[in-house]
Amino acid sequence: MLKSSSLLILFIMASVITPAQDLGKFEIALTAEANDVYIPVTIDLSQFKIEKGKKFYLSKMVDKKNWRVIPIQVDKEKNTLSFLAYNEKKKNEKVLQYELTQGTAPRFADNLVHIEDKDGSLTIHYLNTQLLRYVYKKTYPPAGIDTAYGRSGFIHPLWTPHGQELTRIQPKDHYHHYGIWNPWTHVLFEGDTVDFWNIGGKKATVRFAKLISKTEGSAYSEFKALHEHVVFKKARLNDAVGQGGGEKIALNEIQTVRVYKPADSKDYYIMDFTSEMSCASQSPFHIVAYRYGGFGWRATEYWNKDNSEMLTSEGKTRDSTDGSKARWCIVYGALPGNEEGGAVMLSHPENYNHPEPLRIWDKKANGGRGDVFANFAPTKDKDWILEPGKTYTLRYRLVVFNGKVDAGKAESAWEYFAKPPEVKALNK
Repeated sequence: MLKSSSLLILFIMASVITPAQDLGKFEIALTAEANDVYIPVTIDLSQFKIEKGKKFYLSKMVDKKNWRVIPIQVDKEKNTLSFLAYNEKKKNEKVLQYELTQGTAPRFADNLVHIEDKDGSLTIHYLNTQLLRYVYKKTYPPAGIDTAYGRSGFIHPLWTPHGQELTRIQPKDHYHHYGIWNPWTHVLFEGDTVDFWNIGGKKATVRFAKLISKTEGSAYSEFKALHEHVVFKKARLNDAVGQGGGEKIALNEIQTVRVYKPADSKDYYIMDFTSEMSCASQSPFHIVAYRYGGFGWRATEYWNKDNSEMLTSEGKTRDSTDGSKARWCIVYGALPGNEEGGAVMLSHPENYNHPEPLRIWDKKANGGRGDVFANFAPTKDKDWILEPGKTYTLRYRLVVFNGKVDAGKAESAWEYFAKPPEVKALNK
């Protein structure tokens, strides 16, 4: 566990410097209202004269005399630099100015955002604060429940910045619900109709296959995992002896989760979720239109019809949201400790069938208790055939928060997810 002091971080954030040994300046043009949101930015370092192996840091201009050092992360293989841009002045500021400087400045811990690999799960922390946990070890349901409901490869818990859980798994009403997870429900594969969502039916499941990579640093932590979408094949009378049974991998999915935590915000962080899918054989993977399937979130059991709400990009609230389409959806409510919080779900414009249909439980769900389930379901009203030899990508972003997020802030977050800001080098 990281032992760095939060007071040290606050001191660094408060410090300003006068840069020297200039390696290059650049601007970020804000093409939409910033609206008090943090913007993940990645730039190509090849446009700057940085000697291999030399240390450098990034500063943002506060005013004409002062610059503030901010956390950065370098991908040496791609030769890129990532950080969080933020408009800390007026809302109408259109250009943010930065400078790369050779040398060592008052710095942030090397792994402000770091990953703990323990007991079959990866837990992403900011300093000593848990943000989310990805479970790769197979998790079985409670004793007495069919073990077919067990699965691996899901996110739970997703915590707010203040530590309240926003997810739940294996609720008695739906043992196949697993925090944040993304199976498909109604799939035609090699002549059979199979279901990767309702795993109690024993026709198919999704499982963690291997960890591809994990990265941690001052700006973000990220992991990549391979998931296998597995069909349980049944023998047929006309199959040759010994053929037709067992299991077959129908779809390979590389799932990437990246978490950014602003060093100067106690109430806010960002999770990027990317799913890259490709057929595992020469057989197509035909997802048939169905009312749910895809990126799902079973929310905390603390929420019910009286203390939770939703708002979409189209102005829909919880009881009018199901079946509508949206670019984003705010899911929020009361939380333990007399607090509020939740997450904004953002759908990328390049996703299939965007703006995406939503599957939302209304306030009468589960016998009137009003439990919360939110799902971007791109195949809710439209088939999707994944063909062999191609890769299909879905991208989502969650802005996880304590307090409140209004429509303006959600819209700004979506604008900069949909189209990252323009970066212009000033002296190459």
